[in-house]
Amino acid sequence: MKPTESSNTLTSSNKQLLWQEILHHAFQQGDSVALWRLPNDDVQQLIISGTSKTLQPQDTLEELPVGFMIAPFMAGSRTFLPADYYFRFSDQALLRPNTSLENNSHTWLKQLSKAAQPIRPNFYQKENGLAVTSDKNAYINLVENAIVLIKEGLAEKIVPSRSKSVTADFNLLDAFDKLCQRYPAAMISLISTPTHGTWLGATPELLVSIDDKHIFKTVALAGTKAWVEGTDSKNVAWTQKEIEEQALVERYIISCFKKIRLRDYEEQGPKTIIAGNLMHLKSDFKVDMKATNFPQLGTVMLDLLHPTSAVCGMPKDIALQFLNTHEGYARELYSGYLGPVNVQGNTSLFVNLRCLQWHASMARVYAGAGVTIDSQAHKEWEETEMKMNTLISVIFDQSTKHTL
Repeated sequence: MKPTESSNTLTSSNKQLLWQEILHHAFQQGDSVALWRLPNDDVQQLIISGTSKTLQPQDTLEELPVGFMIAPFMAGSRTFLPADYYFRFSDQALLRPNTSLENNSHTWLKQLSKAAQPIRPNFYQKENGLAVTSDKNAYINLVENAIVLIKEGLAEKIVPSRSKSVTADFNLLDAFDKLCQRYPAAMISLISTPTHGTWLGATPELLVSIDDKHIFKTVALAGTKAWVEGTDSKNVAWTQKEIEEQALVERYIISCFKKIRLRDYEEQGPKTIIAGNLMHLKSDFKVDMKATNFPQLGTVMLDLLHPTSAVCGMPKDIALQFLNTHEGYARELYSGYLGPVNVQGNTSLFVNLRCLQWHASMARVYAGAGVTIDSQAHKEWEETEMKMNTLISVIFDQSTKHTL
C-alpha cells in the first residue's frame, strides 16, 4: 500500500512511516510542525506550517485562521502557525478529508516522493542548547526563600520551578504515541519549530477553550498527590495546604471574571482527578459567550489569565518579580501555553506542563510546585520529581498505562 493513500487500514508501522515522510519533507523546507491529541479523544492531529508569525496585541483568537498557537511563560511573544497542511489520524489510520483544507493537504501528500528507506526526521534543536538549572539544595533554598516572602505577607503563593537533563536517545514519535496511550485524559503535544526547537508534553491543565465558537471554558487545577493504582478518587483526603492552593487558583479565575464584569458563569468542583501518576484538585468554569454577548471572551480571558496562579503565584506581579530574580533560568515554553486554534471549529489552549525540551540525545524535563505558607521545602522537591516522572517513565519505558 502506498503511504499516501487515505485509508482506514494503515498499520501502526505504516502510520509512523507516513509521519516520518511528512515531517522529513517539512523540516527540509524549514517548516514548523505541531502534532497533538486532545484529552479523551482518539484523533491525532498534525499541522504543517511554513508561514509562522508573531502575533500582535490586537490579534484575537476568534478571528485567526486554522492553526496552532505557542506562547512562552513570560507573556508578550505569541507564535501562530497557520495550517498550510492539516491531517487527522485515528486507529493508526489517516482519516479521509472532510474540509477543503484537508482535501488540499491530501492532494499535496500524494505529490510527495516516497523515500526508499524509512527516514527519521531531523527535528529542530535550539542553537543555544538546553537551559541550565540548579541542584536539589539550590531548589530547596529557592522554596525556603519563597516561604519567607509569603510569611512576611507579601505573597499568598509562589510557584518556583526547576529542570533537569536526561541522557536518552529516544524516538520522539514513539514517545508521543506512548504518551497518548498512557495519559488518555491529557493534552499530548509534540511541536518543532526553527525558533523554539522541539518540545514534547502531556498536560492536564486547560487554560482556555472555545467550543463551537460560543462556549468558553477554563479550569482551576492545583494540589498534587501521588496516585496509587486502585485508589478511589472519591475518597482521597486532601490537606489544608492543598485545598487552599487550589482555592487560590479558583479565586484568581473569579477575580478575572470580575475585572470584566462577567457574572453569568457556571462553576463545578472542586473534585479529584487522576493525571497519570498524580492526582489533583480541579474545578471547571463555563460561560455561554452568546448568552452573555461577549464574542471575544476567549481572547480577553487569555490575556487576563496567563500566567495563572497555578504556574506563577499570587499576587501575579510579586510572584513574577520573585521568580525572575531568584529562579535562575528562562522557562521558555515550560508553563507557557499551546494548542489548536479554530481547528474543526474549536480552540483549545493548554498550559504547557509535564513537558520536556529535546536536544539530540538529551532532554531537559521541567516541573514546578505551588508554595504556600504551609509548604515544606523537601516535599515540594519531591513533588517536582513526581511530575517529571510523567515523561521520564515514557522515555525509559518503565511505567504501565495509567487511566486518567
